[in-house]
Amino acid sequence: MPRSAGRQKSALTIHDVARHAGVSPMTVSRVINGEKNVRDATREAVNAAIRDLNYQPNPAARSLAGAGLIRIGLLHSNARSVHLGELLIGCLDQCSRSNIQLIVEQCDAAHAEAVAAQLANSAIDGVILPPPLCDAPEVTRALAASQIPVVVVAAGRPPADVSAVRIDDVQAAHEMTRHLVGLGHRRIGFIKGHPDQTASGQRLDGYLAGLSEVGVAAEQSLIQQGDSTYRSGLDAAARLLALAEPPTAIFASNDDMAAAAVAAAQRRGLDVPRDVTVVGYGDSTLATATWPELTTIRQPIGDMSREAVTLLANEIRARRSGDEAHPRHALQAFALIRRGSDGPPKPP
Repeated sequence: MPRSAGRQKSALTIHDVARHAGVSPMTVSRVINGEKNVRDATREAVNAAIRDLNYQPNPAARSLAGAGLIRIGLLHSNARSVHLGELLIGCLDQCSRSNIQLIVEQCDAAHAEAVAAQLANSAIDGVILPPPLCDAPEVTRALAASQIPVVVVAAGRPPADVSAVRIDDVQAAHEMTRHLVGLGHRRIGFIKGHPDQTASGQRLDGYLAGLSEVGVAAEQSLIQQGDSTYRSGLDAAARLLALAEPPTAIFASNDDMAAAAVAAAQRRGLDVPRDVTVVGYGDSTLATATWPELTTIRQPIGDMSREAVTLLANEIRARRSGDEAHPRHALQAFALIRRGSDGPPKPP
């Protein structure tokens, strides 16, 4: 056989077979692995494509599939995310209990289709999407096109057609705002998160509901835009503290921006919490690395990631058995954690 022909044969993938048969890569994988939930006509079309292309599946991959191993991918877009480590530990813990192999890949929304194709070709059975990819429709669409099931984590408004694990961001932010009101604060500044993240909008809604509940009108000057980064929190807090009548409390919609707000106050010679209260959201490692330590909303990322693995594995096993797999939305409990950054407003 000519060398060029040998290279062509070795380069064949299930995507080539899928295109030849006019089916999805997932369907090709099911036929190769002998799964029952494939129609006879579809199975024959795939087998004919395999014969026509002289495609030879990887025997090791077939034996793993037959043994019931599940391979899931955790896609992230920021290796420096303070939540990624906790998310990864939770996923690994649950995977180790359930005969599941975890593959971690970095991805950005601009290359979603290429990444989805790569995952399908690697026989990935399902994918977990943390923020901000949980809010990237191009990513979920690309994975759906490859028939790869998805669970999104911490999305404010998860799509109805994918499984999701989250907390009630509206209620959590509402509770934090009520806590500040209960301390005596009425001028409460709010730093919004990234505008593309649905959870940020939910947290703003909770803040506004908390003010409305006690008859306090929201002032636009007290609501500043951030993008969930420390730098944006520093700038937003500086704008709030420079107002002619600055807020007595600042509620930042994540801990990065809250830690930055503490730094911005200290740069102006203000004491936290004596001169200004600062609270955050998430209970990341940064919440206890800042001085004073942050009062914040605890989002149980570890528990959320473990439940995401369980939801995804259940959906994958249902598909393998030929059962109908319905997306599920699971709600985890949050908690308001008090530390040293909050207190009553300074007397006039």
